[in-house]
Formats: sequence, C-alpha cells, structure tokens
Amino acid sequence: MANRSLVIVPTYNEIENITQILTALAAKAPEVDVLVVDDSSPDGTAAAVTNFANSHSNVHLLSREKKNGLAGAYIAGFKWGLEKGYEQFVQMDADFSHSPADVPRLLKALETYDQAMGSRYIKGGSTSGWTLPRILISRGGNIYAKSVLGLPYKDLTGGFNAHRRKVLETIGLEQITSRGYAFQVEIKYRTYKKGFSQVELPILFENRKFGESKMSQDIVKEAALKVLQLRHLQF
Repeated sequence: MANRSLVIVPTYNEIENITQILTALAAKAPEVDVLVVDDSSPDGTAAAVTNFANSHSNVHLLSREKKNGLAGAYIAGFKWGLEKGYEQFVQMDADFSHSPADVPRLLKALETYDQAMGSRYIKGGSTSGWTLPRILISRGGNIYAKSVLGLPYKDLTGGFNAHRRKVLETIGLEQITSRGYAFQVEIKYRTYKKGFSQVELPILFENRKFGESKMSQDIVKEAALKVLQLRHLQF
C-alpha cells in the first residue's frame, strides 16, 4: 500500500481480547501498522501488547497515565500517528465488535473519499447479540443526532471509521470537547462541516464476547447534550 496506514485501538482492561485482535489484524490487514492506546489497564493489557510487539514490528503501544475517556485516547493516537507521518487512520474497538477483515475495505474507500464510516444502519449493515434496550438507544440516538445536526448519514455514533490525514489536520482536534461516544458524532460532524467527502460502508457489529461494555447512562446523557451543543459550533 502506497500510503502508510495506522489502526488505532483504545483499550482499558482488554486482556481477554487484545492478543486475539492483534493476531487477527496481522492476518486480515498485514499491511497496516497498529497503535494500541492503553489507559493504564490494571489487568495487564499493556504488557500483553508489549509481548506481542516483540515479534511484530508494526505493533506499537501508547500508554496513558490514567483512564481518561475514549475521545482522549483517540486524539492521543491521532496526534502520535500524525507526528509519525501516517497518511490514513482507522479507529476500531479491541473487542471484535469491529471485524479486522473490514479494515482493508475502509482503507480502500479512502482512495475515493476523505472519510469512510462503518455503518450498521445502511443496506447490508447489521448488529448481532444486542438487547432490545441497546437497539432502541442506538437507533434513537442516531435518529436524534441526524435530525439535530442535519446530517445525511444513518450511523453517526459508530466507532469503526477511517480518515485521511488531511481530515485530522483540518477539523480541529484540539477543539473537540466530547469525552465519550459523542466523540464519534463530533468527528463526523466536523468533517462534514469542513466540506470533506464522506461515505458509509455496511458493517456487522457484533456484541463483545469477553470483558465488560464501557456503555453507561452517563455516556448516553453526555452524547445527547453534546449533540445540542455541536449545532452551535462556528466553522
């Protein structure tokens, strides 16, 4: 691949998943580099990454001193990658909710578009293993965000996304104020308002099999409030 690509994987207590996801990425997307951004997980996640990286030169670890939110982890990863000269960036979870096999497809889309968004809610996309309340929260949250912000996309809260370097350099990473899952909406909204080209690609989102979900009522409330605040951003 002509452009250097970096997959950013934020982690907190993912010891049950991290070695397996890195192994799967090595098999399904061997041309990419991987940066694990770990928030000082007490379960040994960072040590597992270091051990894996000893035999895989394309795997890197960025350790943060404390748990400080999904957005902070991604922004730290983006800045690390920009400094290292990467041209393409992929966000994905560590728990196999996002399939490593889809990484090449997202990167392929960046040959045409500035941002590629993995979507559960367009034709061909779906979710697996979700409870009815989670389905309703996710569907309702996306309808709400789309309506408030006037965006044409079906899945604004999804976290499996790819970006060209120029997007991250332009949208104002320093100005992003979201801390939880609202970050996914904000980064797409900023990209849209800056006039970059975007596309949704269908994905299957599978519920995690190991470890605990980071979703909480506070995260949902923050996302709802943040969407209202985003509407008043000046670009």
